[in-house]
Amino acid sequence: MIPIVDIETMRQSDAETIQKGVSARELMWHAGEGIFQSYPWRGKVAIVCGSGNNAGDGYVLALLLQEHHIPCTLVLLSERFSDDGRYYYDLCMEKGVEICTYTSVFSFSEYREIVDCIFGTGFRGAVEGAAAEVIEKINQSKKEVISADINSGLNGDSGMTFGCVRSDLTVSVGRYKTGHFLNRAKDSIGALCNVEIGIDFPEADTFLLEAKDCSAVLAPRTHFSHKGTYGYVTVLGGCVEYSGAVKLANLSASALRAGCGVAQLAVPSAIVSSVAPYLLESTLLPIPSDENGHMTFSPQLLDTILTRQAAVAVGMGWGSALANAEILSYLLQCGKLSLVIDADGLNTLSQMDLSLLKNTACRVVLTPHLKEFERLSKIPIAKIEQDPIRYAKAFAKEYGVCLLLKGTCTVVTDGAQTLLVDRGCAGMATAGSGDVLSGILVGLLGYQPVCPLTVACGAYLAGRAGELAEQAANSISMIASDTVAHIVTAISEICK
Repeated sequence: MIPIVDIETMRQSDAETIQKGVSARELMWHAGEGIFQSYPWRGKVAIVCGSGNNAGDGYVLALLLQEHHIPCTLVLLSERFSDDGRYYYDLCMEKGVEICTYTSVFSFSEYREIVDCIFGTGFRGAVEGAAAEVIEKINQSKKEVISADINSGLNGDSGMTFGCVRSDLTVSVGRYKTGHFLNRAKDSIGALCNVEIGIDFPEADTFLLEAKDCSAVLAPRTHFSHKGTYGYVTVLGGCVEYSGAVKLANLSASALRAGCGVAQLAVPSAIVSSVAPYLLESTLLPIPSDENGHMTFSPQLLDTILTRQAAVAVGMGWGSALANAEILSYLLQCGKLSLVIDADGLNTLSQMDLSLLKNTACRVVLTPHLKEFERLSKIPIAKIEQDPIRYAKAFAKEYGVCLLLKGTCTVVTDGAQTLLVDRGCAGMATAGSGDVLSGILVGLLGYQPVCPLTVACGAYLAGRAGELAEQAANSISMIASDTVAHIVTAISEICK
């Protein structure tokens, strides 16, 4: 796992390191040196500098490029300098580095690479004036673009932007920041790497999940085992309006591909005939349906699920029947298993007394996207986007759940530990992708405990399988069942 920090933690850690005797000037040199070592420079290089310490990193880079006989130009948007930045700028002047002041007629046509040192991680709001103009020119230049620490105009905490540099490579300094991954970051950052520069950080509680971290969840299996060893799980959902026979079948298939022993589909009797032809390895449990084809409340049948199953996923394609609240309430009050609540299950839960979550013996996993989380938390999406980790952690801690907040980067937290999962692709923006994720999650929970690592591993598997599916097809034509078809390869990558 790779530790991730927010901007305030970064700022405090930087200040405390300086207080311990490491000079800010030395840290700036290490930052510029790290950026220099992170890219195979071929020149000629334009280094576009603002006025803060981010510009200072650019001045150090210019000195190193010149030392290695790589032609470069410092392009100044401002002649204001930080104290340490001024020191390295004066050195650039002394060493004869080419320097020019940006004007509207400036062109990047003669340069091979452009380095973005305009704004650092402390930038907030919208880019204006000459900075906005030069960022637009950088984005239209068709040159290799390298951003120092973070793409100028991208919020270092939230990953939101009103317009920012789009980089081929971003070189994070010190530690990765949350803004490198959340929201719009993936559309702005090509490759991403980090350079350590000697800053001391406190113990982290937020991490980026790596493939090797999932190996503990997907451990090699012994021959001395059977299907019961890996758990019986149930996918409970569906109604006439959203019969989604193939989708529901995919849920059971993704649960089995994730490694559970037996996957059972529990659906309203009204759609059994449409679902059954698509089932091979999965079993089927019909639940009596009402005149509208919705599932009815049947304590006896629910008890058969609760007494035998290790995990249940509820809510996919469920619709909005009155009985849904009764069913969900019964599961929460009477169950002692792992319970994944998704889709219409979340919409149902948002209209119920959330104190049920605090009092249940179930180990609850909630998997909302932003709109569903808005309904649950009563916090507007616009506010959630600005600080998704904080709001997710607060909700998970208050209600004692493991929360998986879907997005470009998935946030998984139990309120104490937070894991970010940056796997996934644009092709997964299609009906059923979230349902496939729920299938994977319930499959893992058949034989693994509810914790951030298990849940994040499920998100990693779904995202990586989606990436493989997109590579085999394209982001436009891809459908959710393509993701299911690539779960095997995703697991093989992790377990090799």
